[in-house]
Amino acid sequence: MPGDELENSYIRAKRDHKKDRLPPGQRETPAMVAMPPITSDYPHIEKKDWRLKVYGEVAQPQDWNWEEFLKLPSTEYKIDFHCVTHWSKLDQEFTGVALAEIIKVAAPKASAKFVIFECADGYTTNVSLKELQENVAFIAFQMDGQDIPDKFGGPARVVIPHLYAWKSAKFLTTIRFQTEDEPGFWETRGYHNHGDPWQEERYS
Repeated sequence: MPGDELENSYIRAKRDHKKDRLPPGQRETPAMVAMPPITSDYPHIEKKDWRLKVYGEVAQPQDWNWEEFLKLPSTEYKIDFHCVTHWSKLDQEFTGVALAEIIKVAAPKASAKFVIFECADGYTTNVSLKELQENVAFIAFQMDGQDIPDKFGGPARVVIPHLYAWKSAKFLTTIRFQTEDEPGFWETRGYHNHGDPWQEERYS
């Protein structure tokens, strides 16, 4: 599977250069850290109520419920996860659907240049389509072999390991493809529009 090849090459690259696995300014933590919610509490979405809408500049818009989403090919990932607040969790395990699979099914039009992730708590974040096509990125539905807890963005969240974790949108409900960039929640509040940990692109 393409997702397997991407994930394996990413892990090999990081393990071959172990001293480089922690980006500048980061410290390793033994466990994932639950960041405070942007609302008064973490959203709770029952699986029976969850849907993932994929629309915009695509030839094949999608609207999956939970059972339909789980029928898509999935992959087990072991990735390094870097938060802009300076902690990094190495070898974090997830199971999810590669965004390459979502992109393939939705068939973006030539006009599609950017992807906007929208979430149940009103959060949004932006990534270029080219970036998603060239790197490991997926929608996780399990973490450490279990359902993803609310505090970590369940039942499904984005994971984009090569960017700071605010790009890995939690409580995912919508993926929107569009022609123009659209900075999201943190990007409009002073965070860098790209967010590369190795370049310390923390703030704009």
